[in-house]
Amino acid sequence: MWLINSSIGRKVVMSVTGIALVLFLTFHASMNVVALISAQGYNMICEFLGANWYAVVATLGLAALVALHFVYAFWLTLQNRKARGNNRYAVTDKPEAVEWASQNMLVLGIIVILGMGLHLYNFWYNMMYAELVGVHGPIAPTDGTAFIAQTFACPVYTVIYLVWLAALWLHLNHGFWSAMQTLGWSGHIWLCRWRMIGTVYTTVVILMFAAVAVAFACGYAPADMQPVAGGCCGLGC
Repeated sequence: MWLINSSIGRKVVMSVTGIALVLFLTFHASMNVVALISAQGYNMICEFLGANWYAVVATLGLAALVALHFVYAFWLTLQNRKARGNNRYAVTDKPEAVEWASQNMLVLGIIVILGMGLHLYNFWYNMMYAELVGVHGPIAPTDGTAFIAQTFACPVYTVIYLVWLAALWLHLNHGFWSAMQTLGWSGHIWLCRWRMIGTVYTTVVILMFAAVAVAFACGYAPADMQPVAGGCCGLGC
């Protein structure tokens, strides 16, 4: 099958899965911003996306996309290194047009995956998983606003999340237009346009995530938010 056996096919898989993940991040960021407006509204969304069959199916599908994207990233990186052979050790001047992010996509991807693991622990594990197994702590699994407040009450988590978001921005900023180029949706003129569109789009998405983290880290709480039970994040904050 050409999607597996050819380098072009593998790049197409990377592009399609990457675009799908960008769309998910757009939805997730839009959902998170609701927490700045109404705790009750955000918790209603969390309850709707709780341990319901459609949410579980969507979560499994998302996990498959992430796994596929990550595996193909490693595969293409190993293929490229093998193709370059000993030339990869040669000292050469990098073209100015080649961005730093394009030279470090794998490293950025690893940081993104590690940050995702922390995010899953802080939120998915305490929310959807807790609801599925029927075991949870002092905060109800559907009280997403309380989990946000508890997490970002800890400065350590806030800094880690912001570093993660910075790596995610670099990864998305390059991956966005690169995916369009791979899929053949860019010519000489549109390549510059996709770069600009990608920069603006991914910047807005990441700033939406960062705004929630920073706001709650600074002690912000929507007017209808209940006091958070359960204390701090457990890192001695």
